[in-house]
Amino acid sequence: MVDPKGFLRYPRRTRPRRPPEERAADWHEVYAGQELLPVVTGQVREQARRCMDCGVPFCHSGCPLGNLIPEWNEYAAQGDWRAAADRLHATNNFPEFTGRLCPAPCEDACVLAINADPVTIKDVEVTIADQAWELGLAPPRPPHRLSGRTVAVVGSGPAGLAAAQQLTRAGHTVAVYERDDRIGGLLRYGIPEFKMEKRHINRRIEQMRAEGTKFRTGVEIGRDVDAAELRGRYDAVVLAVGATEPRELPVPGRELGGIHQAMYYLPLANRVQEGDYDASPLSAEGRHVVIVGGGDTGSDCLGTAIRQRATSVTQLDIRQEPGPERPEDDPWPVTHPKVYRISHAHEEARSGAGGADPRVFAATTLRFEGDGRGNVRSLRLAEVEPADRRRHRPGTERVIPAELVLLALGFSGPERDGGGGGLIGQLGLSLDGRGNLARDAGFTTAADGVFVAGDAGRGQSLIVWAIAEGRSAAAAVDRYLSGATSLPAPVAPTDRPLTA
Repeated sequence: MVDPKGFLRYPRRTRPRRPPEERAADWHEVYAGQELLPVVTGQVREQARRCMDCGVPFCHSGCPLGNLIPEWNEYAAQGDWRAAADRLHATNNFPEFTGRLCPAPCEDACVLAINADPVTIKDVEVTIADQAWELGLAPPRPPHRLSGRTVAVVGSGPAGLAAAQQLTRAGHTVAVYERDDRIGGLLRYGIPEFKMEKRHINRRIEQMRAEGTKFRTGVEIGRDVDAAELRGRYDAVVLAVGATEPRELPVPGRELGGIHQAMYYLPLANRVQEGDYDASPLSAEGRHVVIVGGGDTGSDCLGTAIRQRATSVTQLDIRQEPGPERPEDDPWPVTHPKVYRISHAHEEARSGAGGADPRVFAATTLRFEGDGRGNVRSLRLAEVEPADRRRHRPGTERVIPAELVLLALGFSGPERDGGGGGLIGQLGLSLDGRGNLARDAGFTTAADGVFVAGDAGRGQSLIVWAIAEGRSAAAAVDRYLSGATSLPAPVAPTDRPLTA
């Protein structure tokens, strides 16, 4: 511990963001740019001194990866970026991803969070990761020798990439299959550029290529290549296809034009940034936009619509508006506290609306109303009862304009085969009671040599859980191929997050 009284000396200060008005006018990341890097690193070193190096560091249990947080906090406080990067990469393949995208359950589990402001763990993490690249401390790590065994990884999201990198470094020959035209899965096309610039993904892909991982884009297993045939080509297969079956909103008027799933809208905006389009084929420009769903995906839609110059944006959240303090029924450290939070997109919306929050809490959609030409014109909503979200309060109905509606209601598991002619049916796999790919305690399925990692087996979850599952599945595959493994396995498929 660098400073045993650091948490008393230094107040919590988070990483500086660019002014909302400035960043809402471009697609660059919301945080302060390269010119402020010396200021940011100095602030992070100070903030790392707030870590108390607790006797029982509950931040470990808050992080599915088991990140060695007190250790790299100490090294960051000393400015020893090499040692900090070594400890960070010991448990996390992609800290520059998690440092930007993870909601930081580790901070909610910080001992300081009991009655004070927690350590800015997420800021320290992303600064260490960025410094590692800046100082050349993240070189490729190809294996010393090859095992002669081959593995196919289906899906190139965080779980698939983590599994592929671990298995490549263990000496196996790994090919990653991705149905899209670029590697990254939802990291590439689901996460807006202002949240994470895609140069971070491109840099990791080049590192993995240099280590020996092969990538095959534009190939959908189950359609372009028979899944059983793929299994015959490789010694093992890892399915990391994600949970991309969207939840629907079965209310009157759903068939109207202008109502889309969020994951149809967001990829088009990302493709503009990739240079595929001059402008999005589905733009919010000049429209009254309503986002149904109060989670991170809804926030991503909000930030995107603002940058596309929507006339207005309203976000509907069925949950009651939370208070500023952790409720008594959300005990530390086992739950993610339900407190009032403001994302950077909410901050941008408020700056352009005189401080008004774009969210409407405790709101349920009753129906969509059309314009007489088959397109949505408005949305009728009502307040829900606090004890029963399925019931709405009489007399609270009202209508708001809606020319573009985005459904951000989450996902219900991997995409279904329909007639059974796709990946699931071709491998003879089944779904569990929650609609995810069935697997056992070793990440294995009913098909010999076929493993499942990430959201496909776990259900929709956080990026840290995806990476942790990818690492654990890689250890299971290595053991299957070699009889033993030295790869770390931070989680088991039956693990449930400490944070809900």
